[in-house]
Amino acid sequence: MLHIVNKSPLERNALDSALRMIKPGSTILLIEDAVYAVTKGNKVESAVKEAMKTCTVSALWPDLEARGMQDTVIDGVKQVDYSGFVDLVADSSSVMSWL
Repeated sequence: MLHIVNKSPLERNALDSALRMIKPGSTILLIEDAVYAVTKGNKVESAVKEAMKTCTVSALWPDLEARGMQDTVIDGVKQVDYSGFVDLVADSSSVMSWL
């Protein structure tokens, strides 16, 4: 299952909710302001690293770049472009957007 989160973990609890519900083997795709979650030293870094033990964590590259965060991404987070975003959706049996 693909879980898409677009809200900053500093403002909303969408990522926390998603992390509580994900199952091993799932993919979490962070887009828009949710990409703040995959930067080194943020308050949810440990939760993201824990999720990476059983799931794939991806972030949308253009959103990282737009916020100037492309060089501060946690090791192991996959960075995808728009084509990669489409591939993730197309390859997933189901998609859940967390608002």
